Amino acid sequence: MTILYNNDLSRDALASRRVCVLGFGAQGRAQALNLRDSGIDVVVGLREGSSRRDAALAEGLAVEEPADAIRSSHVVVVLVPDVAQPEVYRDVIAPSLREGGCLVFAHGFAIQYGRIEPRADLDVVMVAPMGIGEQVRAIYARGAGVPALLAVHQDATGEAMSIAQSYATANGHGHAGVIMSSFAEETETDLFAEQAVLCGGLHHLVTMAFETLVEAGYQPEVAYFCCLHEVRYMAEMMQRRGISRVRESISDIAEYGDYTRGPRVIGEESRAAMRAALAEIRDGRFTRELDARVNDVLPEGRRQAREHLLEEVGAKLRAGMPWLDED
Repeated sequence: MTILYNNDLSRDALASRRVCVLGFGAQGRAQALNLRDSGIDVVVGLREGSSRRDAALAEGLAVEEPADAIRSSHVVVVLVPDVAQPEVYRDVIAPSLREGGCLVFAHGFAIQYGRIEPRADLDVVMVAPMGIGEQVRAIYARGAGVPALLAVHQDATGEAMSIAQSYATANGHGHAGVIMSSFAEETETDLFAEQAVLCGGLHHLVTMAFETLVEAGYQPEVAYFCCLHEVRYMAEMMQRRGISRVRESISDIAEYGDYTRGPRVIGEESRAAMRAALAEIRDGRFTRELDARVNDVLPEGRRQAREHLLEEVGAKLRAGMPWLDED
């Protein structure tokens, strides 16, 4: 495995190239501001009437119609939602991006699953931050950065790697480390982590634990604090210290329960489910199911989540802790 830091990374490839950021959500805002503050000539591509346009202008960023921004740039960063990327590439990027230009992705999904087939003359790279947009910006603003994965899918000009490394440096990733990877590895591990741990696994674990305590007669407010609120502190300790040192930092009772009860909750049945989920990601079954069912599953899932007692209790308790939104 190769990990690169600031002194290892090429820095100059973007010095004479304009960068167009398409999209101004959490990642788009963070990366556009980071690039600007690193001295890169950056423009944000947003349609007239976009709800994000005023926000980008308020940050002091240059904003142009997407096609105009692309035509004036050498590098285009695709930070619109994954589901919208194929249409944006077909209708806006492909007709407008100059020959020998470069596409930068923050996630490999559209390339890995053939949703986008880039023109042969383009460099196609990935700089994937290992953190949400708010972290990408906040940690950069502190003079550091989040780690990132870097990959080259298509090197039409011979300069794809230099551009990717320069982009990673400008976005702050060289402070924490840039891991050489591939579009396949990033996409498959990212989807798996979302399903098994970060979203699917964690959300369902918390919800089921909360329900277990409430069903047993405990106060919902106590269950909320025990099963959801304290997750943050444990996650932060794991990130700073690693699992072994966290276990040595907690009480003997908590550590004993970790070793003896944890494997009952997350055991071989869970491992088998994880392996099945990974297999579905790798062979394409997950993406085919996503296409067929996403518009039905998301609205119903959101409805059920909003109506759950956990959300009612959480909203009430969080209202008394306004500083949570300031962290």
